Amino acid sequence: MSKIKASKGSPYARILGVGGYRPTRIVPNEVILETIDSSDEWIRSRSGIETRHWASDEETVAAMSVEASGKAIADAGISAEQIGGVIVSTVSHFKQTPAVATEIADKLGTDKAAAFDISAGCAGFGYGLTLAKGMIVEGSAEYVLVIGVERLSDLTDLEDRATAFLFGDGAGAVVVGPSKEPAIGPTVWGSEGDKSETIKQTVPWTDYRTGQVERFPAITQEGQAVFRWAVFEMAKVAQQALDAAGIAPSDLDVFIPHQANERIIDSMVKTLKLPEHVTVARDVRTTGNTSAASIPLAMERLLATGEAKSGDTALVIGFGAGLVYAATVVTLP
Repeated sequence: MSKIKASKGSPYARILGVGGYRPTRIVPNEVILETIDSSDEWIRSRSGIETRHWASDEETVAAMSVEASGKAIADAGISAEQIGGVIVSTVSHFKQTPAVATEIADKLGTDKAAAFDISAGCAGFGYGLTLAKGMIVEGSAEYVLVIGVERLSDLTDLEDRATAFLFGDGAGAVVVGPSKEPAIGPTVWGSEGDKSETIKQTVPWTDYRTGQVERFPAITQEGQAVFRWAVFEMAKVAQQALDAAGIAPSDLDVFIPHQANERIIDSMVKTLKLPEHVTVARDVRTTGNTSAASIPLAMERLLATGEAKSGDTALVIGFGAGLVYAATVVTLP
């Protein structure tokens, strides 16, 4: 028989607070059209995107994260010292080590919180949320900060007609803490590495360092393949998350999918047969695709505008490079 004591965590976990940060510079489609042969109407019809935010030199991954996290901590009604874990999902922090999470934890004033980065692309928020839930239920932390943050403008090829208009910058954060009732459902997640070429970095950093290529690495994708996968396969994953939580589409109040493309969002709504009363996040129109930051940013905006309210039941799903995905049902803070 094992001599190890059982952990004394909370029976359940929930999102207690949310915060977001969008860079001050707003970039309309007209700016993108300076470097690609397209039109405002084509960009809007293909993606729904009208504007996006691009970060300044001062709006670093760490700085944006601290701003978003401070709002989430205040919204949760706790202090930074109570944070026991900081999980940061990002693909645009350009230092291999140390993890940017450690810098953020220190700047926020946590009491030596566990801190680490994860790389799960546009599904990163769902991955981080699942890890945070496990930490709280297991008992290794009482409160965990989950941050999705990107400066994708640094990884955008402005001459690539297929992707130049897609990406934006920003940070979204949530505080996850103990709950007396289920408020974060089972996560349906996974990967399809055989499709990894459909969304990828153009070349490894080492190719740029050694001079094998002159152009800085950027994100590229096979648009049609990604669209088909997202529309058909991710609707199935979303339904699986509903089933795992034991609810029907009619039980939902809010749908917050990764803000990749409004056509994908519309197709998922149709496939899932969501009722008209379900509020659907469409933050992509003014924020663009911010990868790991998109779901918490969209969540924060819906709550701030009153389109969603505390206690609402929401389905969240992220999907992207890997290809990876994660979906779950949550109660909004």
